[in-house]
Amino acid sequence: ALIIAVVAIVTTLIFAKTDSLLKSKVISLTSSLNVQMKLNLDSYLSRMETVGTLAFGVKDAYTYDASDPDNDEYEALNTEKDITDELNKLCIMDNFVDYGIVYRNNRTVGKISNGTTNLLGEDMFDKLSAMITRQRTKDGWAAGYLGNFKRIYYVKRVHENALIVLSFYTSELEAVFDNPETLGDMDIRLVNSDYNILYSARKDETGERLNDDILSRVKGKASASVMDDYYLVTVNSCGDDWYVICSIPTEIILAENNEMRIFIIIIALIAALTAAGLGMFISAKLTSPVKRAVSLLDVKATTDQLTGILNKQSFNERTAGRLDPKLGSESHALILLDLDNFKGVNDTLGHVYGDKVLAKTGSILKSEFTTEDYLGRIGGDEFCVLVNSTPPEGQDYISYITERCEALKTAFTGLYTGDDSNYKISASIGVSLFPKDGTTFDELYVASDKALYRSKKAGKDTYMFYDRTKDSEVNG
Repeated sequence: ALIIAVVAIVTTLIFAKTDSLLKSKVISLTSSLNVQMKLNLDSYLSRMETVGTLAFGVKDAYTYDASDPDNDEYEALNTEKDITDELNKLCIMDNFVDYGIVYRNNRTVGKISNGTTNLLGEDMFDKLSAMITRQRTKDGWAAGYLGNFKRIYYVKRVHENALIVLSFYTSELEAVFDNPETLGDMDIRLVNSDYNILYSARKDETGERLNDDILSRVKGKASASVMDDYYLVTVNSCGDDWYVICSIPTEIILAENNEMRIFIIIIALIAALTAAGLGMFISAKLTSPVKRAVSLLDVKATTDQLTGILNKQSFNERTAGRLDPKLGSESHALILLDLDNFKGVNDTLGHVYGDKVLAKTGSILKSEFTTEDYLGRIGGDEFCVLVNSTPPEGQDYISYITERCEALKTAFTGLYTGDDSNYKISASIGVSLFPKDGTTFDELYVASDKALYRSKKAGKDTYMFYDRTKDSEVNG
């Protein structure tokens, strides 16, 4: 009886410990996932804003006013044609539904869809102006206008009589909210300040109000993790009063732990029938699966499960910690890589092939860079490398980084996918140097991103180093 009592107490303690550890680590993992989804969204929206500001570099786009009654009709038509041609070149860089300029008299240049024209009607300019919520930068994001949740709009004022307008379908956010297989049962949603769903993998939810079971746990909270007997829910606020909300039923989280409990009970019964000493020995052994589970969760919290390299949050943290403005004598390079036409792989061949391409990209990065370098997947098809390694003696640093980029480009030369391996995969690359182009991760990322856009505009499948003069137009 004493042996049974001792084993029962030890088993109960193990149950409590495993539940506590598992819940703690799952909360940490889910919180990290939510933060990564928020960072992915912020990065995506920032990129869209950058593409929008590129319109300021188009000749006459900043100064022309189609609502001016003194315009010569012939000259106006030619000017608008020239502006439209240049905007259309920028428009092909991403899957925009709208990319153009709307004037106070509702005249438009560029690509303004019939859907937008019909939705906003005759006072389109005034309704778009109302979407500007950030007075300092004179721009803003909007979704769900008149109950239409299929599109997300970005509006920026050019001058008092003109607005830059771009929009894309909410389905484009699928790559932003890429849910890892390890958390396949997790629901990821983007909601507005009224808690209407702007994006969900469950298409029928879009435009609906967030389920009360989830809403009651996060309403009024900007950043929080809540776990009870029914749900684990995490929330993080984004710009423009939007929220990324991740949720999963608690019973799914504990399902694997319940299997472990059955195993523990069986072993405990055996231990009770054997001896107290043997029982204690087995009880100690039972903690090893928990330790392995905890260790695995720690790895999952920092690693992108599809590619085997750092996830966005871990990469950003490690990179920010490595770059010290005081160490100006050190040399680093931030290499930003974006897969060309990756959306076409998913749309044409399916996500299975898309996942294979992402996994292969992770393998290429690990083979082309050293263990000293930081490798990270920071977006759906966006990867980043902080080069910490040094060139061989006698080789200058820029030629060393150029050599690395050439090797990376060559590695993609033979990369094909598809049933017949007939779908060519390539990558566009942007590079910035520490400390010349920036002394913090954010500064280097912006510089590399501008160089990356120049690579895209140059025809893709190439690399560009940041050039302050050539890339100045991105500043708008």
